[in-house]
Amino acid sequence: MKILGISGSLREGSHNRRLLEVAATELPDGVGFELYTGLGDIPAYREEGEDGSTPESVAALRGALHAADAVLLATPEYNGSIPGQLKNALDWASRPFPDNALRNKPVAVIGASTGLFGAVWAQAELRKVLATIGAKVVDAELPVGQADDAFTDEGRLADPDLHAALADVVRQLVQASGVSAAA
Repeated sequence: MKILGISGSLREGSHNRRLLEVAATELPDGVGFELYTGLGDIPAYREEGEDGSTPESVAALRGALHAADAVLLATPEYNGSIPGQLKNALDWASRPFPDNALRNKPVAVIGASTGLFGAVWAQAELRKVLATIGAKVVDAELPVGQADDAFTDEGRLADPDLHAALADVVRQLVQASGVSAAA
């Protein structure tokens, strides 16, 4: 089984990328994790791009999504919503509809921000977009607020309850995939 992790932040050292790295340490035996790093290469969505001339970066995203058994998205919150580049990538991934790469794919959403609320609004928006696309959205959230101080040097969340909640989201995502962890 393989989970694809996608951070909605383009910054290499982002809190959301770190959150995905922490989540990867909570996977059961037999579950692999791949961090998708091509978000910044995806061009702006244009309907004209649906004529069969798919950009290489979009084909790579769709391929990574198809190859994954489940997806874990970590989003920051920009102006109370989803980062533009992440929404753009999802617009590309949603085509062709209804047979897109996220259709019936188990997806969980988590998020971190430097504010108090941990990207709660962005997570809600992202779950709405994913449900509209046709993904099987796991009914769980993990807001990590004050992310500048949320991580330990050992690669865990500093708050043990928050770390346990992250492990639970990962467990729910693995269960939602219906794929055996040993597969």
